[in-house]
Amino acid sequence: MRIGVLTGGGDCPGLNAAIRAVVRYCVPRGSEVVGFLEGWRGVIEGNTRSLVVEDVRGILRQGGTILRTSRTNPFRLPETLQGMLQTWKQLGLDALIAIGGEDTLGVAARLYREHDWPVVGIPKTIDNDLNATDFTFGFDTAVSVATEAIDRLYTTAESHNRVMVLEVMGRHSGWIATYSGLAGGADFIAIPEREFTLDEICANVRARAERGRSFSILVVAEGARIKGLETQRTSKADEFGHTLLGGIGHMLAQCVEERTGFETRVTVLGHVQRGGTPTAYDRVLATRYGIRACELVYGAEFGQMVALSGNQIVSVDIDAAVAEPKTVPLDLASLAEIFFG
Repeated sequence: MRIGVLTGGGDCPGLNAAIRAVVRYCVPRGSEVVGFLEGWRGVIEGNTRSLVVEDVRGILRQGGTILRTSRTNPFRLPETLQGMLQTWKQLGLDALIAIGGEDTLGVAARLYREHDWPVVGIPKTIDNDLNATDFTFGFDTAVSVATEAIDRLYTTAESHNRVMVLEVMGRHSGWIATYSGLAGGADFIAIPEREFTLDEICANVRARAERGRSFSILVVAEGARIKGLETQRTSKADEFGHTLLGGIGHMLAQCVEERTGFETRVTVLGHVQRGGTPTAYDRVLATRYGIRACELVYGAEFGQMVALSGNQIVSVDIDAAVAEPKTVPLDLASLAEIFFG
C-alpha cells in the first residue's frame, strides 16, 4: 500500500509522535509512507518526501512537525483543487491520513464525501474544540504551559500586590483557560462560552482585597466575552476565513487598573502554548491515535476520525467531528466559578 500523511493548520505538540506511529506501524508491514510537506499545500503542489523508520527515530519528544504545516484551503479556488486531484492521481495513493484540527479535517471530510478519497483523520488542536473526542493531543501540553505561567505569576503578583492578567488561546472555546485556571487556582476565568461584565471582575478583585488578599490572577481566553470590551480583529483573514484575535488581555488590564486602583500587568502566552516538547500524555495519546488510524486504513474504514472515548481509542464519522466546535459545558464553567476570588 502507498499511504499519504500530512499535518495541517497550526503546529501542535505531539504531531511528530503521530507521524512516528504511522511510519513505525506501516513500513514494517510492507507499505510505503509518503509525507506531504506543509499540509494541503503539499498535496496541491505535489511536494512530498518518503518516510522510512530511520526518518522518525528520535522525534517522539520533538515539538512541531517534521512535515511542516500551513493553513492552506484547497477548496478556496478551483485551480488549487484541480492541482490536488492531479497530484493524487499521479501518486496513486491507496489512502491518506490527515492530522489536523477543524479546518484540516473539514477538508478531509469534503474530499471523502465529494471525491470519494480514502481518508482517515487524526484530531490535533491545543484548543480541544473538536467534537466526538474527549481530548485532542496538544491540549494537555498547552494547559501545562499555561498552568506553569499561572504558578509563576502568582508569586510576583503576591510580592507586589498586583493584579496579573494571563491571556491564553481560545477563539470560540475556553478549554485552555478553564483547565489551566482551575489547575493554577486563578481568581477569575473569562471564556467565550459565558459573557461576563467588568463590574463582576472588578468586584471580585475588590472583595479579595477586603479579605486581605491584595493581589489577583485573572485568566482570559483570547475570544472571551466581556461586556463593554471588543476583542480586536485584524482585517486580514486566513484561507479558512479566520481573522486574528488579540488585545482582550491588555484591554481588561487597563480597565481593572482604572476601576480598582490596583497595579495591573498582562502576560500574553501566544504561541508559547503550542511550541516545544509535548507532555507524556500527549505523546502517548498521539501515538495511540496514529496506530488506530493505521488500523482503519488497513481495514478500509475510511471517512473516519480516530477519537478518545473514556480510555478507549475509537473511530467516529469525520463529518460529525467537524460539524461544530466543542465548547466548554456550562456545568464545568459553573464549577470553575466556585473558586473565583
